[in-house]
Amino acid sequence: MTDTLRGEDAALVAVQSTLAGRPGVLPGARALSHFGEHSAGWVAVSLLGALVQPRRRRVWLAAGWGAFVAHGAAVVIKRIAKRERPHHPSIAVNVATPSRLSFPSAHATSTTAAAILLGRATGLPLPWLLVPPMALSRLVLGVHYPSDVLTGVAVGAVVARTVGAAVGPEGDR
Repeated sequence: MTDTLRGEDAALVAVQSTLAGRPGVLPGARALSHFGEHSAGWVAVSLLGALVQPRRRRVWLAAGWGAFVAHGAAVVIKRIAKRERPHHPSIAVNVATPSRLSFPSAHATSTTAAAILLGRATGLPLPWLLVPPMALSRLVLGVHYPSDVLTGVAVGAVVARTVGAAVGPEGDR
Protein backbone atom coordinates (compact mmCIF):
# COMPACT_ATOMS: atom_id res chain seq x y z
CA MET A 1 0.00 0.00 0.00
CA THR A 2 1.26 3.46 -0.84
CA ASP A 3 1.13 6.35 1.59
CA THR A 4 -0.01 8.74 -1.14
CA LEU A 5 -3.39 10.28 -0.35
CA ARG A 6 -5.92 10.04 -3.15
CA GLY A 7 -9.65 10.18 -3.64
CA GLU A 8 -11.74 9.38 -0.62
CA ASP A 9 -8.69 8.93 1.62
CA ALA A 10 -7.67 12.52 0.83
CA ALA A 11 -11.24 13.76 1.44
CA LEU A 12 -11.36 11.96 4.77
CA VAL A 13 -8.03 13.40 5.92
CA ALA A 14 -9.22 16.88 4.86
CA VAL A 15 -12.40 16.53 6.95
CA GLN A 16 -10.46 15.24 9.93
CA SER A 17 -7.78 17.94 9.74
CA THR A 18 -10.44 20.66 9.45
CA LEU A 19 -12.83 19.48 12.17
CA ALA A 20 -11.39 16.88 14.54
CA GLY A 21 -9.20 19.31 16.49
CA ARG A 22 -11.99 21.78 17.23
CA PRO A 23 -13.28 21.82 20.80
CA GLY A 24 -16.07 19.34 21.41
CA VAL A 25 -16.05 17.81 17.92
CA LEU A 26 -14.52 14.42 18.78
CA PRO A 27 -16.52 13.93 21.99
CA GLY A 28 -19.68 14.95 20.13
CA ALA A 29 -18.92 12.59 17.25
CA ARG A 30 -18.27 9.75 19.69
CA ALA A 31 -21.55 10.48 21.51
CA LEU A 32 -23.43 10.34 18.19
CA SER A 33 -21.67 7.09 17.38
CA HIS A 34 -22.75 5.47 20.64
CA PHE A 35 -26.31 6.84 20.33
CA GLY A 36 -26.67 5.47 16.79
CA GLU A 37 -25.07 2.07 17.41
CA HIS A 38 -27.38 -0.64 16.05
CA SER A 39 -30.09 2.08 15.76
CA ALA A 40 -30.67 1.76 19.51
CA GLY A 41 -30.94 5.49 20.23
CA TRP A 42 -33.53 5.99 17.50
CA VAL A 43 -35.56 3.01 18.67
CA ALA A 44 -35.50 4.42 22.22
CA VAL A 45 -36.69 7.83 20.99
CA SER A 46 -39.54 6.22 19.08
CA LEU A 47 -40.60 4.17 22.10
CA LEU A 48 -40.58 7.29 24.27
CA GLY A 49 -42.69 9.12 21.68
CA ALA A 50 -45.16 6.24 21.61
CA LEU A 51 -45.48 6.44 25.39
CA VAL A 52 -45.89 10.22 25.45
CA GLN A 53 -48.34 10.35 22.52
CA PRO A 54 -50.36 7.13 22.71
CA ARG A 55 -52.86 8.34 20.09
CA ARG A 56 -49.99 8.56 17.60
CA ARG A 57 -48.33 5.37 18.78
CA ARG A 58 -48.38 3.81 15.33
CA VAL A 59 -46.37 6.56 13.66
CA TRP A 60 -43.87 6.72 16.53
CA LEU A 61 -43.34 2.96 16.47
CA ALA A 62 -43.00 3.09 12.69
CA ALA A 63 -40.07 5.49 13.14
CA GLY A 64 -38.29 3.04 15.42
CA TRP A 65 -39.11 0.15 13.15
CA GLY A 66 -37.85 2.10 10.15
CA ALA A 67 -34.55 2.89 11.88
CA PHE A 68 -34.12 -0.76 12.84
CA VAL A 69 -34.96 -2.03 9.33
CA ALA A 70 -32.60 0.54 7.82
CA HIS A 71 -29.81 -0.65 10.10
CA GLY A 72 -30.52 -4.24 9.06
CA ALA A 73 -30.48 -3.29 5.38
CA ALA A 74 -27.09 -1.63 5.83
CA VAL A 75 -25.69 -4.72 7.55
CA VAL A 76 -26.89 -6.97 4.72
CA ILE A 77 -25.36 -4.65 2.10
CA LYS A 78 -22.09 -4.52 4.08
CA ARG A 79 -21.87 -8.31 4.03
CA ILE A 80 -22.40 -8.37 0.28
CA ALA A 81 -20.08 -5.45 -0.57
CA LYS A 82 -17.34 -6.44 1.91
CA ARG A 83 -15.64 -3.04 1.65
CA GLU A 84 -13.19 -2.54 4.49
CA ARG A 85 -13.13 0.58 6.63
CA PRO A 86 -10.58 3.32 5.95
CA HIS A 87 -7.09 2.16 6.88
CA HIS A 88 -4.65 4.68 5.39
CA PRO A 89 -2.02 5.60 8.00
CA SER A 90 -2.97 9.30 7.73
CA ILE A 91 -6.57 8.58 8.77
CA ALA A 92 -7.18 8.64 12.51
CA VAL A 93 -9.71 6.08 13.71
CA ASN A 94 -11.33 7.74 16.71
CA VAL A 95 -13.89 5.14 17.85
CA ALA A 96 -14.19 1.36 18.03
CA THR A 97 -16.45 -0.37 15.51
CA PRO A 98 -18.32 -3.69 15.69
CA SER A 99 -16.91 -4.87 12.34
CA ARG A 100 -14.31 -4.07 9.71
CA LEU A 101 -16.99 -3.53 7.07
CA SER A 102 -17.66 -0.01 5.86
CA PHE A 103 -20.15 0.22 2.97
CA PRO A 104 -22.70 1.65 3.60
CA SER A 105 -22.65 3.48 6.92
CA ALA A 106 -25.32 1.87 9.10
CA HIS A 107 -25.33 4.99 11.29
CA ALA A 108 -26.12 7.21 8.31
CA THR A 109 -28.72 4.71 7.08
CA SER A 110 -30.63 4.35 10.34
CA THR A 111 -30.33 8.05 11.20
CA THR A 112 -31.76 9.08 7.84
CA ALA A 113 -34.69 6.68 8.15
CA ALA A 114 -35.31 7.76 11.74
CA ALA A 115 -35.04 11.48 10.94
CA ILE A 116 -37.50 11.27 8.06
CA LEU A 117 -40.01 9.17 10.01
CA LEU A 118 -39.61 11.12 13.26
CA GLY A 119 -40.08 14.28 11.20
CA ARG A 120 -43.45 12.90 10.13
CA ALA A 121 -44.30 12.18 13.75
CA THR A 122 -43.29 15.62 15.02
CA GLY A 123 -43.77 17.95 12.05
CA LEU A 124 -40.18 19.15 12.52
CA PRO A 125 -37.50 19.34 9.78
CA LEU A 126 -35.50 16.58 11.46
CA PRO A 127 -33.68 15.28 8.37
CA TRP A 128 -32.00 18.66 8.00
CA LEU A 129 -31.13 18.78 11.70
CA LEU A 130 -30.08 15.18 12.39
CA VAL A 131 -28.60 13.65 9.24
CA PRO A 132 -25.70 16.07 8.55
CA PRO A 133 -24.15 15.83 12.04
CA MET A 134 -24.39 12.03 12.11
CA ALA A 135 -23.03 11.71 8.58
CA LEU A 136 -20.15 14.09 9.26
CA SER A 137 -19.38 12.34 12.55
CA ARG A 138 -18.63 9.12 10.67
CA LEU A 139 -15.96 10.95 8.68
CA VAL A 140 -14.52 12.79 11.67
CA LEU A 141 -14.22 9.47 13.47
CA GLY A 142 -12.41 7.98 10.47
CA VAL A 143 -14.63 4.92 10.21
CA HIS A 144 -16.30 5.58 6.85
CA TYR A 145 -15.52 6.94 3.43
CA PRO A 146 -17.73 9.75 2.07
CA SER A 147 -19.38 7.30 -0.37
CA ASP A 148 -20.27 4.99 2.56
CA VAL A 149 -22.11 7.85 4.23
CA LEU A 150 -23.84 9.12 1.08
CA THR A 151 -25.01 5.63 0.19
CA GLY A 152 -26.24 5.16 3.75
CA VAL A 153 -28.30 8.35 3.47
CA ALA A 154 -29.81 7.13 0.19
CA VAL A 155 -30.66 3.67 1.57
CA GLY A 156 -32.15 5.22 4.71
CA ALA A 157 -34.34 7.51 2.61
CA VAL A 158 -35.65 4.54 0.61
CA VAL A 159 -36.43 2.60 3.79
CA ALA A 160 -38.18 5.63 5.30
CA ARG A 161 -40.26 6.12 2.18
CA THR A 162 -41.28 2.46 2.20
CA VAL A 163 -42.15 2.43 5.90
CA GLY A 164 -43.92 5.78 5.59
CA ALA A 165 -46.05 4.44 2.75
CA ALA A 166 -46.95 1.40 4.87
CA VAL A 167 -48.00 3.65 7.79
CA GLY A 168 -50.05 5.84 5.48
CA PRO A 169 -51.04 9.50 5.71
CA GLU A 170 -51.83 9.34 9.44
CA GLY A 171 -48.10 9.89 9.93
CA ASP A 172 -48.44 13.39 8.52
CA ARG A 173 -49.51 16.28 10.70
